Amino acid sequence: MEQLTLTTPALLFSAVSLILLAYTNRFLAYAQVVRNLHTSFKENPNSLILGQIQNLRRRLRLTQLMQVLGISSLLLCVICMFLIYVHFHVLAEVLFGIALVLLIFSLGISIREIQISVKALDLHLNDME
Repeated sequence: MEQLTLTTPALLFSAVSLILLAYTNRFLAYAQVVRNLHTSFKENPNSLILGQIQNLRRRLRLTQLMQVLGISSLLLCVICMFLIYVHFHVLAEVLFGIALVLLIFSLGISIREIQISVKALDLHLNDME
């Protein structure tokens, strides 16, 4: 196996940064929907809005977990780069591997959250048919 260099973990910076931006945009969109649903529920309480709020609460928790895992992955990449710089290559390789695993979990949770979002939209569209 070739020795890990500074450029290898640095390659993840742009990818993880874009992913975190997407996660943050998703979170902000959900926050706005929650605020609107909260107002609607206060004006006219019904089970449909309550169900939507519960679904959004689940999706927000998944998005939070996606963000935490993505940020942790990025943080480990930075630490990995520092360890490479100070010539602790074995520890740097271990941390880089953990960072990759965290990113994999973050992306996997993102897939699950998208599936839940699509089901919620399908239910909403079925209500109109």
